[in-house]
Amino acid sequence: MKRLVNPSVTREVVDRFRFQFKKQLGQNFLIDANILGKIVEAADLSKADGALEIGPGIGTLTQALAEQAGIVVAVEKDDRLIPILSETLREYPNVTVYHADVLEADLHRLFAERFDGRKVSVVANLPYYVTTPIVMKLLEERLPLHAIVVMVQKEVAERMAAVPGGKDYGALTIAVQYYTEPEVVCRVPKTAFLPQPNVESIVIKLKLRDQPAVPVQDERLFFRLVRAGFAQRRKTILNNLQHSFSPAGGKEVIIRMLERVGIEPTRRGETLSLQEFARLADEFARLS
Repeated sequence: MKRLVNPSVTREVVDRFRFQFKKQLGQNFLIDANILGKIVEAADLSKADGALEIGPGIGTLTQALAEQAGIVVAVEKDDRLIPILSETLREYPNVTVYHADVLEADLHRLFAERFDGRKVSVVANLPYYVTTPIVMKLLEERLPLHAIVVMVQKEVAERMAAVPGGKDYGALTIAVQYYTEPEVVCRVPKTAFLPQPNVESIVIKLKLRDQPAVPVQDERLFFRLVRAGFAQRRKTILNNLQHSFSPAGGKEVIIRMLERVGIEPTRRGETLSLQEFARLADEFARLS
């Protein structure tokens, strides 16, 4: 089988099927064998494992995954790519292609029907315009995942792996690190794609935690408080919480709650650690 990651092979497939790239779907096909190898290595798959790919394109990464994993399920939204994938992946009986929007798909059902209890990792070159919704769906639905290895826009990866106090630290950081342990795998130049995107990329691995990073009494309240804490970055944590929460007693009650958990009311949300947000959320939970 020809290696789809080879630039000349990618161009041949694109030309033969007269495929037109749609910018609004974030279609950029990987043509760098070195980067492809790093993605597959980071996924650390065996024939006992399963792989879920989102947005397979013409099947470049799918082909490599099929040679490592026992079962590969690729979910593709663009109906124009389905006949292409049928041809490029015809030699891989362990691959199933689903024509669906992953954001609307019943992933629990898919896992039950296709993976048969195997250890599963998501491995994908995600469409950049929907990266965050896809990652959050994978995490919030508590799927039986081992890891998520994805290529994303550089700025998004930096937010996922950020530490408190920096400009990249935000609500996405808290959410990702609550569920996973992020690790940057490699940076990816624009030249690794056809066509070249306007942004730089990073491959990041999110290893799922057995338990969330911190225990909280009310998870929904925790994430609501996190979103409030970052609502306006230039405002203090006190001002942001006042805007989103209205406890009986008003501002003074919020000040006392902050002080009870050791947080100065004048601090900004981006300086609070995951643990501090958890303590504060539990304090709010006791009030309610």
